[in-house]
Parts: sequence; structure tokens; C-alpha cells
Amino acid sequence: MISCQKHLFSLAEDVSYLNNAYRGPVLKSSEQAAIEDLQKMRNPQTIAPDDFFKGVKKVKGLFSQLIGSASDEVAIIPSTSYGFAVALSNWKVAKGKKAITVEDEFPSGYFSINRWANENEATLEVIKRPDNSESKNERWNQNVLASIDENTAVVLLSSVHWMSGCHYDLEAIGAKCKEVGACFIVDGTQSVGALPIDVKACQIDALICATYKWLLGPYSLGIAYFSSTFDQGRPLEESWMNRTNSQTFSSLTDYQEKYLPQANRFDVGETSHFVLMPMLEQSLIQLLEWTPEMIQTYDLELKKTLANFQDSIGLGMDMSSFSSNHLFELPLKEGLNPLDLKEVLEQEKIYVSVRGKALRVSINLFNSQNDIDRLIKVLLRF
Repeated sequence: MISCQKHLFSLAEDVSYLNNAYRGPVLKSSEQAAIEDLQKMRNPQTIAPDDFFKGVKKVKGLFSQLIGSASDEVAIIPSTSYGFAVALSNWKVAKGKKAITVEDEFPSGYFSINRWANENEATLEVIKRPDNSESKNERWNQNVLASIDENTAVVLLSSVHWMSGCHYDLEAIGAKCKEVGACFIVDGTQSVGALPIDVKACQIDALICATYKWLLGPYSLGIAYFSSTFDQGRPLEESWMNRTNSQTFSSLTDYQEKYLPQANRFDVGETSHFVLMPMLEQSLIQLLEWTPEMIQTYDLELKKTLANFQDSIGLGMDMSSFSSNHLFELPLKEGLNPLDLKEVLEQEKIYVSVRGKALRVSINLFNSQNDIDRLIKVLLRF
């Protein structure tokens, strides 16, 4: 198995960063790529027209390898909310249909699907999280599947729930959506890069990702997959860069109405994202070298240590396939204020998040057994 990869990051040796779901640390290679690209801005005469496009093309190709798509099915977006708006604005249905999401979905997803439901006179059904039994994540999946029927027009949910780490069965949900003709939109922000995904096998219509978490990319840059469902869709904006003649600077005013093929039409304006795009390129190269499968295998060993500790104090943890290995919740003793615990952890330079009444632990290849041991040492004090 691969060893800890903390040496590829600039995290301090005395810091246990168990909070990748909050924000991923930047790789040293990405930092260097940003510096080099920023230095090019000193002499803009060295920036050729092709430089506006070649970085984007590389990133799309790398991301497509990660998710099992073609590069032309990938679009550059500024945020998840932008990606949701692209997909939902191009999905029109008759009145009286139903949209589905899950309880405590991330706000960008919830507000997007709620607006779509209101504008299309549809009912929004929110699938509640079951009680705190050991099989709650499995039952949550079952309840989502059971709710999808002939009246369902859209299902929007995260691949992994951002608070609990519940891993949704995307293949089963995608198959059910196709069976009833519903559009399947997935927020991959909290899994893509750390958890394997195949958009074709899962029959996903739109996969929307922020890059600053598990893709280890920069903030303000997102990336998305759009299936053939949207090949004739209308972009949110009329950028010059997504037209068929965009790379011929001398003839840009020979206005071409025709968009670039497939998902390229949905690229946000100023797609090039100098400085940011080279950072994402480097992180994608590294992720493909590691592979999400390897990350899950590595993280599972660390998670097992925490699970054994939880069992020893009678709290337990979900170790089923419906709980991800890279992001999961850590139940706490009754009456323990998680914010008080978080404050003590931070005094020891151990960083996690509080979501609801539990700690959210999110780990990656920069973590080690020592990080988990340090966390347990503090937990034993409470």
C-alpha cells in the first residue's frame, strides 16, 4: 500500500489536518505552477493566443479520465451553483411533476432545485435522514430509491453527503431515474478525486464539482460533466470563447452563432483562468497517479482505527459500503458539546469540522496513523 504523502504538501509537521472536506490543502506542485504562471503576467507579450485554450483542454482531458467521460463532455464553471443553473435551466417539463433531494443537502443544491420546482410548478420532496441506527445510511439510500416514481422529473443530490459521509448508490439511483425519465444531477464536490466514479455506469446527466476540496484545486474554479441530454442546451452566458471560431483572434468579429460541441458550450466566460488552471492541472495529474481507489484503500485503514476506538467506548461507527472512507461522522458521547471538543482539538493543532451533533472527520493521503492516534488521545479526555 502507498505510504503517507504529506511530503507533497506544505502542511506543518505538528498539524493533524483531518478536514479535507472543509478545504483541501494545495499540493507543492500546484503552488509552483501558480507561481510560474503568475510570473508570466509580468510580460504579457509572451502569452500567445493558444495559451488561452491549451490549459483548459489539458484539464478537461485529465478530468474526463477521472470520471469516465469524453473531454468534450466536460465544462469549466466558476462554482457548483453555476453548474446547477446550467443543468436546471435546460430541463423543462410539464407542470405538476416532482423534484427530489435529500435532507440537509448543501445549500447551493437545495436552493437551486427549490427554485426550479417553484418555477416549474413542481413539488419538492426532501428525503429525510433516518434515525441514528447503524443501518441509517443504507435505509436513506433505500428511501431515495423508493421515492423515485413516474412523476419524478429531477433528482439532485450529492454523491457523498457533506455532513454525514453517507455514500449514495449512484448506479441504482441513476438506473431508476432513467427508468422513469428523470434528470439525474449529482454534486460530486465531496467525493470526486477521492472516490471512484463512472458517470456512464451511473447514468448521470450532470456531475457538478467545486475543485477546492477533493480535487485539491483552487477556490473559484469548478468543473462539470454534462451528458448528451444537454448537447443542444443553451448556455447561461454568451461568451466569445465557446464559439466555433474562438481560437482565430483575427476573425472574432466574423460572428459565429454556432457553439462549440457538447459541454464546451457551457464553459464560463474567461475560461482560461490563468494561474488557477495550472494549479488544477497539477492536482489532477497527481490524483490520477494515486487513483481514487488507492485513496479509499488507504483511508479505510485509518478509519478502522477510529471505528475500533468507537466500539471500545460503546458508540460505534458505520463501516458499511454506504459510508465513505474519506469522509464520515464520528458520534460523540451524550451531552458532549462538539464545539467545546473542537476548541480543545484545535489547541492541539488537530483540525476537524462540527456538523450537527457529531464531528466530521475527512482524511486523505497526507494523513497518517499518528494523526488518528492524536485525535483518539484527545477524545479519551472527554
